Amino acid sequence: MKELRKEDIKQEVFDLYDDYAHNRVSRRLFIDKLSTYAVGGITVSSLLSFISPDYVKKIQIQADDPNLKSEYIHYDSPKGGGSIKALLSRPADAKEQLPGIVVVHENRGLNPHIEDVGRRAGLAGFISVAPDALTPLGGYPGNDDDGRELQRKRDRDEMLEDFIAAFEYLKNHPECNGNVGVVGFCFGGWISNMMAVKVPDLGAAVPFYGGQPTEDIDKINAPLLLHFGELDKRVNEGWPVYEAALKEHGKQYEAYMYENANHGFHNDTTPRYYREAAELAWKRTIEFFKKKLS
Repeated sequence: MKELRKEDIKQEVFDLYDDYAHNRVSRRLFIDKLSTYAVGGITVSSLLSFISPDYVKKIQIQADDPNLKSEYIHYDSPKGGGSIKALLSRPADAKEQLPGIVVVHENRGLNPHIEDVGRRAGLAGFISVAPDALTPLGGYPGNDDDGRELQRKRDRDEMLEDFIAAFEYLKNHPECNGNVGVVGFCFGGWISNMMAVKVPDLGAAVPFYGGQPTEDIDKINAPLLLHFGELDKRVNEGWPVYEAALKEHGKQYEAYMYENANHGFHNDTTPRYYREAAELAWKRTIEFFKKKLS
C-alpha cells in the first residue's frame, strides 16, 4: 500500500475534515465524500487513518516528565458545570510564584494533545490549568469522535463560565503570582476571545484560529495575540470586522496570518500540522505571556 504524505492529500480533504470535525457534516457523509479522493492506490481507510489524530506517537512532554509537577485537580464552577476536572502543571523546581495560563481545548474535551500543551506551558515557566469541559458528562471519553458528540450536549456559554472559573482558580492559587492569561485552540480560541470580553482583569489572551466576539468589544482590557491559518477561510472571514472593532476602540493586539496553514495547524497529532508555523506561533505565544504576565 502506498505510504501517504501530506503532499499527497488535496486541500479539499483537509476542508472536508474541518467540516466533519466541526459537526457540519455527519460521519456517514464524511466517509462518502472521502471516497471521492481514494484514487491512485489510496484507500478510504488509509486516508481516514492518515488524517485522524495520533496521540500515541506525537506527545512531546510525557506525563511523568521529571521536570514537571503535573496533576489532576478539581475546581468549582458554580455558574457552569459544577466541579470541573483539570490538569495542573508547573515546573518541578519553581521557587517563586509563577504567572498563570488557562489552556482551553478544542471542541472535543481535554484530549491527550491539549494535556500535552498544558505541560508545555508548565515547562516554559508558567503554572497552567487545562480544564475538561466534558467533566459534567463524564469527561473526555477516550476518542475525539465521542468527545465531539458529548461537547455538543453542553451549552457553550456554560462552558465559558467553566473557563472563567478556571481563571479565578488559578489567579488565587498560592503558587500563582495573580497574573493569568488564556490560550485556546478552535473552540478554545473562541473561549479566549470571549474571556477577553468577559474578564476585566485577564492578563492576556491568545486565540488560535478562534471565532470572534461580535459585541462588547469595547470592554476588552487584555492585550491580544491572535493566530490564523491562511487556508482557514471559515474562521478568517470574521477577522476583518473584529479587527476593525479592535482598532475603533483602541485595543492592544497583534495578529499573524500563517501562509499555507490550515485550521488546526498547531495540533501536531494530525497532518494539518504545519511545523514551521506551529513552532513560530508557540514561540510568539510564550514570549507574549512572559512579557504581559510578569
